[in-house]
Amino acid sequence: MDSEITAGGAVVTGAGRGLGKEIARLLVERGHLVLVTDVDEATAQATAAELGDRAVARTLDVRDHAAVVAACEDVVARAGRLDVWVNNAGVIVTGPAWEQDEPTRRLMVEVNALGTINGTLAALTSMRGPDGTGGGHVINIVSLAGLSAVAGEAVYAASKHAAIGFSLSTMADLRAAGIRNIDISCICPDGIWTPMLYDKLDDPAAALSFSGTLLQPADVVQAVRKVLDRPRLVTAVPRARGALVRFGDTFPAFSLAVAPVFVKKGRRTQRKLLKAGGTRAPQRPE
Repeated sequence: MDSEITAGGAVVTGAGRGLGKEIARLLVERGHLVLVTDVDEATAQATAAELGDRAVARTLDVRDHAAVVAACEDVVARAGRLDVWVNNAGVIVTGPAWEQDEPTRRLMVEVNALGTINGTLAALTSMRGPDGTGGGHVINIVSLAGLSAVAGEAVYAASKHAAIGFSLSTMADLRAAGIRNIDISCICPDGIWTPMLYDKLDDPAAALSFSGTLLQPADVVQAVRKVLDRPRLVTAVPRARGALVRFGDTFPAFSLAVAPVFVKKGRRTQRKLLKAGGTRAPQRPE
Protein backbone atom coordinates (compact mmCIF):
# COMPACT_ATOMS: atom_id res chain seq x y z
CA MET A 1 0.00 0.00 0.00
CA ASP A 2 0.97 3.65 -0.41
CA SER A 3 3.34 4.58 2.41
CA GLU A 4 2.11 8.19 2.25
CA ILE A 5 -1.34 7.43 3.59
CA THR A 6 -1.86 10.00 6.34
CA ALA A 7 -5.40 9.22 7.46
CA GLY A 8 -6.82 6.07 8.96
CA GLY A 9 -9.05 3.55 7.27
CA ALA A 10 -12.50 4.14 5.82
CA VAL A 11 -15.28 1.82 4.71
CA VAL A 12 -18.02 2.57 2.19
CA THR A 13 -20.86 0.10 1.71
CA GLY A 14 -22.60 -0.19 -1.65
CA ALA A 15 -19.52 1.38 -3.22
CA GLY A 16 -19.35 -0.60 -6.45
CA ARG A 17 -21.13 2.06 -8.50
CA GLY A 18 -23.08 5.29 -8.37
CA LEU A 19 -22.96 7.45 -5.27
CA GLY A 20 -21.01 4.97 -3.16
CA LYS A 21 -18.24 4.86 -5.73
CA GLU A 22 -17.90 8.65 -5.70
CA ILE A 23 -17.86 8.77 -1.91
CA ALA A 24 -15.08 6.17 -1.93
CA ARG A 25 -13.22 8.36 -4.42
CA LEU A 26 -13.55 11.36 -2.11
CA LEU A 27 -12.16 9.42 0.84
CA VAL A 28 -9.21 8.16 -1.20
CA GLU A 29 -8.48 11.75 -2.22
CA ARG A 30 -8.54 12.74 1.45
CA GLY A 31 -5.80 10.23 2.22
CA HIS A 32 -7.76 7.31 3.63
CA LEU A 33 -7.21 3.69 2.84
CA VAL A 34 -10.71 2.80 1.65
CA LEU A 35 -12.41 -0.56 1.82
CA VAL A 36 -14.74 -0.58 -1.19
CA THR A 37 -17.53 -2.97 -0.27
CA ASP A 38 -20.47 -4.16 -2.30
CA VAL A 39 -22.68 -7.22 -2.52
CA ASP A 40 -21.55 -7.43 -6.16
CA GLU A 41 -17.94 -8.63 -6.13
CA ALA A 42 -17.22 -7.58 -9.72
CA THR A 43 -18.27 -3.95 -9.27
CA ALA A 44 -16.36 -3.67 -5.97
CA GLN A 45 -13.20 -4.95 -7.63
CA ALA A 46 -13.60 -2.69 -10.66
CA THR A 47 -14.09 0.39 -8.49
CA ALA A 48 -11.14 -0.44 -6.25
CA ALA A 49 -8.93 -0.95 -9.29
CA GLU A 50 -10.03 2.39 -10.71
CA LEU A 51 -9.37 4.24 -7.45
CA GLY A 52 -5.82 2.93 -7.11
CA ASP A 53 -3.67 1.46 -4.40
CA ARG A 54 -5.46 3.23 -1.56
CA ALA A 55 -8.63 1.26 -2.31
CA VAL A 56 -9.29 -2.40 -1.50
CA ALA A 57 -12.32 -4.38 -2.66
CA ARG A 58 -14.36 -6.62 -0.39
CA THR A 59 -17.64 -8.39 -1.03
CA LEU A 60 -20.11 -7.53 1.72
CA ASP A 61 -23.77 -8.16 2.42
CA VAL A 62 -24.65 -5.54 5.04
CA ARG A 63 -27.44 -7.75 6.38
CA ASP A 64 -24.80 -10.14 7.77
CA HIS A 65 -23.56 -8.67 11.04
CA ALA A 66 -20.61 -11.06 11.31
CA ALA A 67 -19.47 -10.14 7.81
CA VAL A 68 -19.76 -6.43 8.62
CA VAL A 69 -17.63 -6.89 11.74
CA ALA A 70 -15.07 -8.82 9.68
CA ALA A 71 -14.91 -5.93 7.17
CA CYS A 72 -14.28 -3.55 10.04
CA GLU A 73 -11.48 -5.73 11.37
CA ASP A 74 -10.02 -5.97 7.87
CA VAL A 75 -9.68 -2.22 7.39
CA VAL A 76 -8.21 -1.77 10.88
CA ALA A 77 -5.63 -4.48 10.16
CA ARG A 78 -4.67 -2.70 6.95
CA ALA A 79 -4.77 0.93 8.10
CA GLY A 80 -4.18 0.74 11.83
CA ARG A 81 -7.48 2.36 12.77
CA LEU A 82 -10.93 3.17 11.44
CA ASP A 83 -11.69 6.86 10.92
CA VAL A 84 -14.79 6.87 8.72
CA TRP A 85 -17.59 4.41 8.03
CA VAL A 86 -20.19 5.29 5.38
CA ASN A 87 -23.43 3.31 5.31
CA ASN A 88 -24.45 3.88 1.70
CA ALA A 89 -25.85 0.50 0.60
CA GLY A 90 -29.55 0.71 -0.15
CA VAL A 91 -32.43 -1.00 -1.94
CA ILE A 92 -35.67 0.51 -3.21
CA VAL A 93 -38.73 -1.28 -4.56
CA THR A 94 -41.68 0.98 -5.32
CA GLY A 95 -45.41 0.48 -5.22
CA PRO A 96 -48.11 0.25 -2.54
CA ALA A 97 -46.97 -1.82 0.44
CA TRP A 98 -49.91 -4.19 0.03
CA GLU A 99 -48.64 -5.15 -3.43
CA GLN A 100 -45.16 -6.10 -2.17
CA ASP A 101 -44.53 -9.61 -0.98
CA GLU A 102 -42.88 -10.44 2.32
CA PRO A 103 -39.39 -11.13 0.88
CA THR A 104 -39.44 -7.74 -0.87
CA ARG A 105 -40.45 -5.91 2.27
CA ARG A 106 -37.88 -7.77 4.31
CA LEU A 107 -35.13 -7.00 1.79
CA MET A 108 -35.67 -3.23 2.04
CA VAL A 109 -35.90 -3.20 5.81
CA GLU A 110 -32.88 -5.45 6.27
CA VAL A 111 -30.59 -3.65 3.82
CA ASN A 112 -31.65 -0.07 4.53
CA ALA A 113 -32.31 -0.22 8.27
CA LEU A 114 -30.58 -3.32 9.65
CA GLY A 115 -27.61 -2.76 7.33
CA THR A 116 -27.21 0.75 8.71
CA ILE A 117 -27.47 -0.55 12.26
CA ASN A 118 -24.93 -3.31 11.62
CA GLY A 119 -22.42 -0.94 10.04
CA THR A 120 -22.83 1.73 12.69
CA LEU A 121 -22.40 -0.67 15.60
CA ALA A 122 -19.36 -2.39 14.08
CA ALA A 123 -17.79 1.01 13.45
CA LEU A 124 -18.56 2.28 16.96
CA THR A 125 -16.95 -0.76 18.56
CA SER A 126 -13.77 -0.14 16.59
CA MET A 127 -13.80 3.64 17.02
CA ARG A 128 -14.26 3.45 20.78
CA GLY A 129 -11.32 1.07 21.09
CA PRO A 130 -10.52 -1.09 24.12
CA ASP A 131 -9.68 1.94 26.25
CA GLY A 132 -12.27 4.35 24.87
CA THR A 133 -9.66 6.78 23.55
CA GLY A 134 -10.32 6.31 19.84
CA GLY A 135 -12.71 8.35 17.74
CA GLY A 136 -14.25 8.55 14.31
CA HIS A 137 -17.22 9.47 12.16
CA VAL A 138 -20.14 7.39 10.89
CA ILE A 139 -21.97 8.86 7.90
CA ASN A 140 -25.34 7.37 7.04
CA ILE A 141 -26.72 8.04 3.57
CA VAL A 142 -30.43 8.08 4.21
CA SER A 143 -33.03 9.92 2.07
CA LEU A 144 -35.62 12.67 2.24
CA ALA A 145 -37.98 9.68 2.40
CA GLY A 146 -36.73 9.26 5.95
CA LEU A 147 -38.22 12.62 6.92
CA SER A 148 -41.77 12.50 5.58
CA ALA A 149 -44.48 10.51 3.83
CA VAL A 150 -43.70 9.29 0.30
CA ALA A 151 -46.44 7.91 -1.93
CA GLY A 152 -45.38 4.70 -3.63
CA GLU A 153 -42.47 4.12 -1.25
CA ALA A 154 -44.07 3.19 2.09
CA VAL A 155 -41.76 0.34 3.07
CA TYR A 156 -38.69 2.13 1.72
CA ALA A 157 -39.66 5.26 3.69
CA ALA A 158 -40.21 3.15 6.81
CA SER A 159 -36.72 1.69 6.49
CA LYS A 160 -35.23 5.17 6.09
CA HIS A 161 -37.19 6.57 9.03
CA ALA A 162 -35.74 3.69 11.05
CA ALA A 163 -32.22 4.58 9.93
CA ILE A 164 -32.59 8.18 11.05
CA GLY A 165 -34.27 7.22 14.32
CA PHE A 166 -31.48 4.79 15.11
CA SER A 167 -28.76 7.28 14.17
CA LEU A 168 -30.11 10.12 16.29
CA SER A 169 -30.88 7.87 19.25
CA THR A 170 -27.41 6.35 19.11
CA MET A 171 -25.90 9.83 19.10
CA ALA A 172 -27.96 10.58 22.21
CA ASP A 173 -26.56 7.43 23.84
CA LEU A 174 -22.99 8.37 22.92
CA ARG A 175 -23.31 11.83 24.40
CA ALA A 176 -25.10 10.51 27.50
CA ALA A 177 -22.14 8.15 27.99
CA GLY A 178 -19.75 11.09 27.76
CA ILE A 179 -18.35 10.02 24.38
CA ARG A 180 -17.51 13.18 22.45
CA ASN A 181 -14.98 11.96 19.89
CA ILE A 182 -17.41 9.95 17.74
CA ASP A 183 -19.98 11.59 15.47
CA ILE A 184 -22.87 10.30 13.38
CA SER A 185 -24.08 12.37 10.43
CA CYS A 186 -27.14 11.59 8.31
CA ILE A 187 -27.27 12.81 4.70
CA CYS A 188 -30.82 12.94 3.33
CA PRO A 189 -30.79 13.55 -0.43
CA ASP A 190 -33.65 13.97 -2.85
CA GLY A 191 -33.67 11.77 -5.97
CA ILE A 192 -30.13 11.15 -7.26
CA TRP A 193 -29.54 10.55 -10.97
CA THR A 194 -27.75 7.24 -10.58
CA PRO A 195 -28.37 3.82 -12.14
CA MET A 196 -30.69 2.95 -9.25
CA LEU A 197 -33.01 5.86 -10.09
CA TYR A 198 -32.62 5.34 -13.83
CA ASP A 199 -34.10 1.88 -13.33
CA LYS A 200 -37.26 3.61 -12.03
CA LEU A 201 -37.70 5.88 -15.03
CA ASP A 202 -40.75 4.01 -16.32
CA ASP A 203 -42.22 3.31 -12.87
CA PRO A 204 -45.22 5.52 -11.94
CA ALA A 205 -44.87 4.49 -8.28
CA ALA A 206 -41.46 6.20 -8.17
CA ALA A 207 -42.79 9.53 -9.45
CA LEU A 208 -42.08 11.47 -6.24
CA SER A 209 -38.37 10.75 -6.62
CA PHE A 210 -38.51 12.69 -9.91
CA SER A 211 -40.60 15.61 -8.61
CA GLY A 212 -37.66 17.81 -7.64
CA THR A 213 -34.42 18.75 -9.35
CA LEU A 214 -32.60 15.47 -9.91
CA LEU A 215 -29.35 15.53 -7.99
CA GLN A 216 -26.03 14.45 -9.42
CA PRO A 217 -23.83 12.22 -7.23
CA ALA A 218 -21.41 15.17 -6.96
CA ASP A 219 -24.09 17.16 -5.11
CA VAL A 220 -24.31 14.52 -2.40
CA VAL A 221 -20.54 13.98 -2.33
CA GLN A 222 -20.19 17.69 -1.59
CA ALA A 223 -22.55 17.28 1.37
CA VAL A 224 -20.44 14.36 2.60
CA ARG A 225 -17.32 16.50 2.22
CA LYS A 226 -18.87 19.19 4.40
CA VAL A 227 -19.90 16.88 7.22
CA LEU A 228 -16.48 15.23 7.20
CA ASP A 229 -15.08 18.66 8.05
CA ARG A 230 -17.95 19.66 10.31
CA PRO A 231 -20.26 16.84 11.51
CA ARG A 232 -23.97 17.57 11.34
CA LEU A 233 -26.77 15.35 12.63
CA VAL A 234 -29.08 15.72 9.61
CA THR A 235 -28.32 17.36 6.28
CA ALA A 236 -31.04 17.60 3.63
CA VAL A 237 -29.95 17.90 0.01
CA PRO A 238 -31.02 20.28 -1.42
CA ARG A 239 -31.80 22.46 1.58
CA ALA A 240 -34.94 24.03 0.08
CA ARG A 241 -36.49 20.65 -0.64
CA GLY A 242 -35.53 19.55 2.86
CA ALA A 243 -37.33 22.54 4.35
CA LEU A 244 -40.46 21.66 2.38
CA VAL A 245 -40.30 18.05 3.52
CA ARG A 246 -39.85 19.07 7.15
CA PHE A 247 -42.84 21.41 6.87
CA GLY A 248 -44.90 18.54 5.52
CA ASP A 249 -43.73 16.30 8.35
CA THR A 250 -44.84 18.93 10.87
CA PHE A 251 -48.25 19.18 9.19
CA PRO A 252 -48.92 15.67 7.82
CA ALA A 253 -52.43 16.47 6.60
CA PHE A 254 -50.97 19.18 4.39
CA SER A 255 -48.29 16.79 3.15
CA LEU A 256 -50.87 14.19 2.13
CA ALA A 257 -53.05 16.83 0.47
CA VAL A 258 -50.28 18.17 -1.79
CA ALA A 259 -48.64 14.81 -2.54
CA PRO A 260 -50.71 14.26 -5.72
CA VAL A 261 -49.41 17.55 -7.12
CA PHE A 262 -45.81 16.42 -6.74
CA VAL A 263 -46.62 12.95 -8.09
CA LYS A 264 -48.00 14.56 -11.27
CA LYS A 265 -44.91 16.72 -11.56
CA GLY A 266 -42.69 13.68 -11.17
CA ARG A 267 -44.61 11.76 -13.83
CA ARG A 268 -44.12 14.66 -16.26
CA THR A 269 -40.39 14.51 -15.63
CA GLN A 270 -40.31 10.75 -16.14
CA ARG A 271 -42.18 11.04 -19.44
CA LYS A 272 -39.90 13.86 -20.58
CA LEU A 273 -36.79 11.79 -19.87
CA LEU A 274 -38.26 8.73 -21.55
CA LYS A 275 -39.18 10.80 -24.59
CA ALA A 276 -35.58 12.00 -24.74
CA GLY A 277 -34.59 8.37 -25.15
CA GLY A 278 -32.64 8.13 -21.92
CA THR A 279 -29.89 10.33 -23.30
CA ARG A 280 -29.42 11.89 -19.88
CA ALA A 281 -29.05 8.51 -18.18
CA PRO A 282 -26.03 7.91 -15.99
CA GLN A 283 -23.35 5.54 -17.17
CA ARG A 284 -24.57 2.04 -16.49
CA PRO A 285 -22.44 -0.99 -15.66
CA GLU A 286 -21.98 -3.58 -18.37
